[in-house]
Amino acid sequence: MSSVSARGQCLEALDVFILAGGLGTRIRPVLGDLPKILAPIAGRPYLDYLLDWLRGFGARRIVLGLGHRAEAVVDYMKAQPAGPLELVTVIEPSPLGTAGAIRHARAALRSDPVLIMNGDSFTDADLCEFVDRHVASQAVGSILCAEVSDAGRYGRVEIDQRDRIQGFVEKDAAFHGSALINAGVYLLSTPLLDDIARSDAVSLERDIFERLPAGSLAAFAGRFRFIDIGTPESLAAAPGVFCAGAR
Repeated sequence: MSSVSARGQCLEALDVFILAGGLGTRIRPVLGDLPKILAPIAGRPYLDYLLDWLRGFGARRIVLGLGHRAEAVVDYMKAQPAGPLELVTVIEPSPLGTAGAIRHARAALRSDPVLIMNGDSFTDADLCEFVDRHVASQAVGSILCAEVSDAGRYGRVEIDQRDRIQGFVEKDAAFHGSALINAGVYLLSTPLLDDIARSDAVSLERDIFERLPAGSLAAFAGRFRFIDIGTPESLAAAPGVFCAGAR
């Protein structure tokens, strides 16, 4: 891969893997059995916003890791042509966790690196800059980290002056300051993906990232807009993010 990505085309040669197999327990009072990735935001499902955003960076091939109510997502995709996008679905037989989902989908992920993202959160970072920073870092993986004003809802990420991740701090509801959090968007190299595929890890964050030696992972950090649509309150706030223009 070139060290300088053409803006708007940086994802053209990369697979994008969207982790969308979760049960959505926190948001079920609002969505019922509707998968989170189809959550309605100002009259459109979240998936539409996500695909539009990825197209803007040149994405061509997107793999959806599905589980809970996968058939609803498949039916929606059949009814809505994706244009130039190649959409591939991989369906978990049972909940496997984030690392397990990657292991289950490994054969469908062809590029090096692969862009992996949680299917229930969004951040408006420049993915082309993220790709360039990852390539320059020569790290086995990179995590997109968003600075939020009140990090009490999230686990925090500690980085050094070289933008290498030194550690992770568990969620602490008593913490109310500004901090960097894991925004749920990753660039993972083939060697790291293969290590995950050979492991029995369940959680990508706890069983993989937190067990790597300090400095193994690079961070791309900034004060990006970030939203997690996994709770009723954050889903209600989502139109203010997406209808203002995600990119």
